Amino acid sequence: MNTAIVTGAAQGLGLVTARRLAAAGYRVVLTDLQDVAEQAAAIGAPAIGISGDVSDEAFVEDMAARIAADFGGAQVLVNNAGISLIQPAEETTLDQWQRMMAINLQGPFLLSRAFGRQMLRAGKGAIVNVASVAGLGGVIHRSAYNTSKHGLVGLTRTLAGEWGGRGVRVNAVCPGWIKTEMDVKDMGSGAYDNADIENRVPMARFAQPEDVAEAITFLASDAAAFINGVALPVDGGWTGDISWDSLRLKTRA
Repeated sequence: MNTAIVTGAAQGLGLVTARRLAAAGYRVVLTDLQDVAEQAAAIGAPAIGISGDVSDEAFVEDMAARIAADFGGAQVLVNNAGISLIQPAEETTLDQWQRMMAINLQGPFLLSRAFGRQMLRAGKGAIVNVASVAGLGGVIHRSAYNTSKHGLVGLTRTLAGEWGGRGVRVNAVCPGWIKTEMDVKDMGSGAYDNADIENRVPMARFAQPEDVAEAITFLASDAAAFINGVALPVDGGWTGDISWDSLRLKTRA
């Protein structure tokens, strides 16, 4: 049985992705800073939960060693763990900036390095990084977040180039706004409302976690065997449509 690691799996997209991969036949390892034992138990054996900080090198290396000893290594890694920050650039503190980079970019690097070594030894594997449309363009008042996601897209493309010829594919999904706990928190700041997103997206709705989880599962699978180095928008057409809102809304029934 192939083993898939999913970070940020206590809730939201990470948890939905873990469930989807389990349904596809993977042994899923859920990891999060929060305790994930209950979520793993709900999925059922052979899913397991391991709690820890993905930006901590010692934790990542210890987890990789445990997966290697118990299961012979991982075949899939989903770097989903991430945090958000809505803050004008001139008010963003160094601590906020560094924490953003630690979770959103350093963590994926450490995990990709640790589990990538296992995949390279086996000559096969797939890594899927959860970036964002904010990794393909800029979003006002999100300088730290945007930079971390642009960096994640860059990491994706670099590792795809380095490792693709050795059997390890590395891709990213770039979701638009998803209805998750993170969105609830961000919307609670008053920065935007439902209409702001729905009016901007050609498909006139937020993404659901299941929409993105399906794309992740596809990129991780053998069905995507010749897809490597892609930053796939899963955004309902957000990045493809440069119309202004009033023009877009005229097209809707």
